[in-house]
Amino acid sequence: MNIEQKIEAILFFKGEPVSRKKLGEVLGVGQLEINEGLDKLKENLKERGIVLQEKDDEVLLGTSPQFSDLIENLQKEELNKELSKASLETLSIILYKNGVGRSLIDYIRGVNSSFTLRALSIRGLIEKSIDPEDSRRYIYKPTFELLSFMGVKSVEELPDYESVNSSISSAAENFAEELNNEQSSN
Repeated sequence: MNIEQKIEAILFFKGEPVSRKKLGEVLGVGQLEINEGLDKLKENLKERGIVLQEKDDEVLLGTSPQFSDLIENLQKEELNKELSKASLETLSIILYKNGVGRSLIDYIRGVNSSFTLRALSIRGLIEKSIDPEDSRRYIYKPTFELLSFMGVKSVEELPDYESVNSSISSAAENFAEELNNEQSSN
């Protein structure tokens, strides 16, 4: 398997921007090899429905601009659909935690939430910002539009806020404990 195939697989799996540095770390290669792999991947995707998008030091798989009308129609259709169970679970965690990383969402739900997070973001229900404690991660929060739509001024006004937030915090502590145990056994 060549480097551009590995990069493509990583970008597809992550479903969000990945830095060139992170790609190098994951694949155990230098930046020159990463850049060459990205150039080859970009070339291989030329006549396809997917393109390699680049912004600053990050790369992402996206849809080709020539299909923007098609994608826009699909997005409109998606926005008008009811939320799936996965979306509701993810949105609840984000609402009650009011700032949570994807790894904790994945831990609580037991599955990768990348696509669900992207769908919620596209619908304007959540927003992501860089984690102040670790600039390589994102924190997901509810948008003002969502809170306004729900008729609440702050997340503390959500039903059973204290008990649900406490349950999520407890899960976060378990997650942190498991991470520490894994790191100390390595």
